[in-house]
Amino acid sequence: MRDIFEKIRENKGPLGQYSNVGHGYFFFPKLEGPISNKMQFRGKDVLVWSLNNYLGLANHPEIREVDAKAAKDWGNAYPMGARMMSGNSNYHEQLEHELSSFVGKEDTILLNYGYQGIASTVDALVDRNDVIVYDSESHACIMDGMRMHMGKRFVFQHNDIESLKTQLERATKLVSDTNGGILVITEGVFGMAGDQGKLKEIVDLKSQYDFRFLVDDAHGIGTLGATGAGAGEEQGCMDGIDVYFGTFAKAFATIGAFISSEEKIVEYLRYNTRSQIFAKSLPMPLVIGALKRLEMIRTQPEHKANLWKVTNSLQSKLRENGFNLGRTNSCVTPVFLDGGPFEAANVILDLRENHGIFCSMVIYPVVPKDTIMLRVIPTAIHTEEDVNYTIEIFGKVKDKLAQGAYAKDKIMYA
Repeated sequence: MRDIFEKIRENKGPLGQYSNVGHGYFFFPKLEGPISNKMQFRGKDVLVWSLNNYLGLANHPEIREVDAKAAKDWGNAYPMGARMMSGNSNYHEQLEHELSSFVGKEDTILLNYGYQGIASTVDALVDRNDVIVYDSESHACIMDGMRMHMGKRFVFQHNDIESLKTQLERATKLVSDTNGGILVITEGVFGMAGDQGKLKEIVDLKSQYDFRFLVDDAHGIGTLGATGAGAGEEQGCMDGIDVYFGTFAKAFATIGAFISSEEKIVEYLRYNTRSQIFAKSLPMPLVIGALKRLEMIRTQPEHKANLWKVTNSLQSKLRENGFNLGRTNSCVTPVFLDGGPFEAANVILDLRENHGIFCSMVIYPVVPKDTIMLRVIPTAIHTEEDVNYTIEIFGKVKDKLAQGAYAKDKIMYA
């Protein structure tokens, strides 16, 4: 027998192993001040490229006014209880109706939190006779949802349609024996590499295979498509997406999420999605705030237009200066450099302490060994001056990295 706590003390996990050197700086940093392109980190002004405040709504005056009034009018408690029991309201239903109209689906269910909501939705949609076929780079919330699945799951290589077809062949043979169905899962935009899921190509496979299609469009909603309705609209295949997931945590700049689908499917989810049945309803100020955000997304296209103006400038200038951005075709802008984990830490230290640039870094195992990914998130409130300064500093950092200026075996300074 082994004590559980003793096991944890000996093995802190893949991220926790770095907690003694990175806590409060590389992990759990504190950005202070109003949410914007410029904030404060450890008492210094920094240019921030780490927030998914895509449309710049987080501190927009109209948003702040509505949020403040809703909090004053309703408080944070109302409505108490789960939607099914005592936590429903006309405003919750209004938001669901307006979201359905926005994404072109028959009905919508609000989720009190995106991560647990989508995980619970995956659990509710399938039983032990069904098979899930999913993209290899699916988000952790999808992976956790599949952990609850008692049937089989097959993974296809990232955005590889031939690999997907191979797994669909396997799944089709299996469900012919179990009398089950197939659920294919991918993302509208992959949040690390920034590439869109091949939604149109997957929808086209419905002519060859019998499956239902779930898309996690956390990074696409509000940023892609002619009206901002997401990656399905962008690729012209929204009708072929059977279950559409969008979150409020990014372009909407608040908390909560939603699932849109056919009316009968949403009705089923309302009565079978455990994370919503057994948890408190989304508080009223967040519902009122989400209604205002949706209104602004639908009636003020200038926010998305400016987001893409900044994105296109940033990405084109990075490429012109020899930076590798991988396969992104969204606002998410990964900048790939060569180097190990200590070099990555020292690059981030240099950027934050000496140049006032705050962005996130990603290292192995999320990216291959000896690869550093600087994850840059442009927003509608960034400026051309921000872009030009960042290009200049990234160029200097890239040169220093190539010259071996960053230590490979230790963090140079704290």
